[in-house]
Amino acid sequence: MDLSDTPEEAAFRVRLREWLAEALPALPPKPDPADWPGRRAYDLGWQRTLYDAGYADVHWDASPALRMIFLEESEKAGAPYVGANFVGLLHAGPTIAAEGTDAQRARWLPPILRGEEVWCQGFSEPDAGSDLAALRTRARRDGDDYVVTGSKIWTSHAEVADWCELLVRTDPEAPRHRGITWLAMPMDAEGITVRPLRTLAGSTEFAEVFLDEVRVPAANRVGAENDGWRVTMVTLSFERGTAFVGEVVACRRVLRQLACTAQENGHWDDPALRRRLGRLDAEFRALWRLTQWNVSEAAAGGGVPGVGGSVFKLRYSGARQELYDTAADVLGPDALDLDRPWVLDRLSSLSYTIAAGTSQIQRNIVAERMLGLPKGR
Repeated sequence: MDLSDTPEEAAFRVRLREWLAEALPALPPKPDPADWPGRRAYDLGWQRTLYDAGYADVHWDASPALRMIFLEESEKAGAPYVGANFVGLLHAGPTIAAEGTDAQRARWLPPILRGEEVWCQGFSEPDAGSDLAALRTRARRDGDDYVVTGSKIWTSHAEVADWCELLVRTDPEAPRHRGITWLAMPMDAEGITVRPLRTLAGSTEFAEVFLDEVRVPAANRVGAENDGWRVTMVTLSFERGTAFVGEVVACRRVLRQLACTAQENGHWDDPALRRRLGRLDAEFRALWRLTQWNVSEAAAGGGVPGVGGSVFKLRYSGARQELYDTAADVLGPDALDLDRPWVLDRLSSLSYTIAAGTSQIQRNIVAERMLGLPKGR
């Protein structure tokens, strides 16, 4: 398989690099990390800049290869991450583009692209653990609306979101995976309570969301009623397949910085540390090639990433944790200083074996869907 750029992709890469070199110096100062309204405004401002330059729709209207080039070059140039808009751009938007009606695409995709609306993800629940199909949030049909009652947890950016990609149970009598529906819920609807959660790193990008008889128009259902599990697999395939591309590039950059720091502070003399850095370099190079392969497979399969994203997610989350554990060894006693580079990253890396599907779930997917092994009892 040829993983090199085509002439079209190479030209796109050059144009993007030149544009980033001009656009990034004009950005305003970054807001305080704890100022979520400020961060929302900053992130949406960057999205508007992308829109005006013609790069906003690369996440779902370009080929998977161009999407990966965009994320790679943006990270290399130090461009802002999608931030508060990541659910809309990388999860909900691609799902609506793939599964929504013409009217739904016309309503929701342009505001995401123009940097006007933020989405959050209402999938996980307090009592479901890593078993997403065990969700209990109920939605009963009442005329032209669904009436939703339940709660969600780890809802990314709920406190600044306009919309929520929400999973609900619409048929409690159906088998677990067949009674689920995917809804787009307006976050200003009556009956929604958002309670931010403070993470180990001190941030509040997650929240609990409580839903008390919330009315959601039936027109906001993406896919058929009770077919939400299939739609959700589309969402998760994007989350695991291409959403981490920029982070792989970032990890490779951190690895080079770690090597330089180790040479400066004397830790480079430790042969065990050099071996760990060398093995991590090989690991992230392999993950990059795996990502390219997954993107090529997605292009051949209509643009939706396949189960190879689970292989990537499983390996990447573990490699990321090992990278920042190695950073702690390089920093030595400074690894306890929260103001030092990589310290907060180490704390946040602990969540990666849970986010976007736990490592245990990814192993099940690989075993059952790729290797053909029987399901556990």
